[in-house]
Amino acid sequence: MFELQFIAFVAIGASVGGFVNGIAGFGTGLFALGWWLLVLPPKASVLLVVALSLVSGIQGVVAIKQNLNWPRLIRFLAPAFVGLPLGFLFLESINAQFLKVLVGTLLLFFGVFFAFRPNFPRMATDNNFGDMLTGFAGGVLGSVAGLSGALPTIWSSLHGWNKYEQRALLQPFNVIILGIVLLCSLYKNPIHDQFLFAFFISIPFSVFGSQLGIFTFKKLTDNQFRRLLVWLIFVSGIVLLIRETSDLIILLI
Repeated sequence: MFELQFIAFVAIGASVGGFVNGIAGFGTGLFALGWWLLVLPPKASVLLVVALSLVSGIQGVVAIKQNLNWPRLIRFLAPAFVGLPLGFLFLESINAQFLKVLVGTLLLFFGVFFAFRPNFPRMATDNNFGDMLTGFAGGVLGSVAGLSGALPTIWSSLHGWNKYEQRALLQPFNVIILGIVLLCSLYKNPIHDQFLFAFFISIPFSVFGSQLGIFTFKKLTDNQFRRLLVWLIFVSGIVLLIRETSDLIILLI
């Protein structure tokens, strides 16, 4: 019975996380972690989030590979590579839980501000300094809390990019940053047997969910995709705040 429950929760998390990542280019952990924490220890759950984000993300990159804007992507990635080791360096001294609450609050306020507006302002041209700053922050958040896509998603939503342009930035950025985070995690920590078991169970469900999400993404108009991103940012903020503040309350009790 326990093994059946284990498989069910892992499969549900992989399917939901894969679908959200497939349609939006981010969100595996925010929508799957709650399921996985019910049957897996925290470290194995977080490692599974990163691994499955890559499984979904690589499919997304393949789907939009012809839309990749390399100069823009490098503008985000180059400072992110500086932020990644800084995040790892200060990992012990930074309160990752507080940082997640801060990011969750930012996501929530952004979502509230834009979700209920019929129109919102968008930048007509790229802001190179803003791109680099966002990439740097994404690198730091990726190594500290696995949230590399949070700020780039908000930043890309403020531009007049079409859905393929947004996706062509977010998807490869997350894949590359989280790939590095995964390699560093595997180097520093032994692989848990439960993680391996859950990972192999998750793969077909994650692939199916991702493909369904990518199919849905292609059917959306640019405006529908932009609105979907804003609402997912809003929901992500709520999910992140509930999860992290409930953990803080339990610790205080």
